[in-house]
Amino acid sequence: MIVTTTPTVEGRKITAYVGIVAGEAVMGTNIFRDLFAGIRDIVGGRSGSYEKELKEAREVALREMVEDAESAGADAVIGVDMDYETIGGDDKSMLMVSANGTAVKLG
Repeated sequence: MIVTTTPTVEGRKITAYVGIVAGEAVMGTNIFRDLFAGIRDIVGGRSGSYEKELKEAREVALREMVEDAESAGADAVIGVDMDYETIGGDDKSMLMVSANGTAVKLG
């Protein structure tokens, strides 16, 4: 499955537009990770635990989007857009990553 942020696949002709496909991942954060990330904010540096969580959420969202496209019979997903949001209150924050694109058939 070809997945690209571009509106075309170089060297390939789009023969049909299957439709919009999406994948989402909502990941919880925990109090210890939040505490250590807060300390890092004060002293500087990167938060490895949050970066790991972001990477995992992105991979899940992309995988679900590809599965959606495959089940619709697509050969590729073009125009992929990734969105990152936090949801919930301060004490119950969750990270949401969504991937959206257009499923197409290629010639």
